[in-house]
Parts: sequence; C-alpha cells; structure tokens
Amino acid sequence: MAAQARLPIAVLMQRRASQHIWADDTWEAVAVVPDSGSTPAITMLTTSPERDTYLVPGLELQLHRDEHDGYYENCIAPEAKVFVLWRMQDGRAIPVKASVSYAEGTRMFDSGERADGVTMPAEIQSWLADYLAHNYEPPERGRRRGHHG
Repeated sequence: MAAQARLPIAVLMQRRASQHIWADDTWEAVAVVPDSGSTPAITMLTTSPERDTYLVPGLELQLHRDEHDGYYENCIAPEAKVFVLWRMQDGRAIPVKASVSYAEGTRMFDSGERADGVTMPAEIQSWLADYLAHNYEPPERGRRRGHHG
C-alpha cells in the first residue's frame, strides 16, 4: 500500500508573558502531535498570567512531489523539524500552515510571517521516512548490493 501523503496534526502553542511592562507577550509554536481527531476545538491546557498553553487541532501535513528534496533534507537532519506558520487571530496565535519540508520552512521564515521550527516527534518522523522510502530516490545513490553485471 502506498504511504499516506497526508497526516492530521495538532499544534501546541504557547504565550509567555513578557518580563517588561512595555513589551508584548511572546508567542510560539512549541510542539506538534499527530491529531487523533478527538480534539474538536482549541483546547486550553494550562493558563496563568505568566504562560498559556493551548492545543490547536485541524491542521494537516501534506506531502507534495515537488518538495521531496526538502523532506529528505529535513528527515536526515540531526534534529528534524516541523515548520509552523502562525498568525494572530482574536488576540491569540493560531497556526495556519505546517510543513515538514526544509525548503518550505526556509520560505516561511523568509516570508516575513511568523513561523517556528519545532522538534519533529518520532511518529511524524517515521511517517515521513515511510513516505520517502516509497516515493523518493535520493540523489547519487551508491550501487545496490546483490546486483551483478
């Protein structure tokens, strides 16, 4: 069976209060998890004046053929990342797009929009590796063993 090119995810977002009275709060994506579909809406996990943490479901990682090199580069990196693009909506940082392509992540950072690279969890990394194993030919591969000729 072909490896799935789509994976529903949820993004863990965090607001940290600034230490300075005149500075804005700091917002960032802190983690990405596969989305089981059991979280229908934004869920507050912890809330305090210093820090809010909330889970935003409903995003999807999509793998596109023209980004294969970017997926491969990310997958073999010492610390693979999920890149999350987010925007402020109703006073809260809401993720709008996520990618596991290194090239797409770079484009997010270069776009002037707000984006974070978060550590790729093992489940997502194995999903990506499985997809690449079925769909991607790394460049300049060595000769396979077992073939004579």
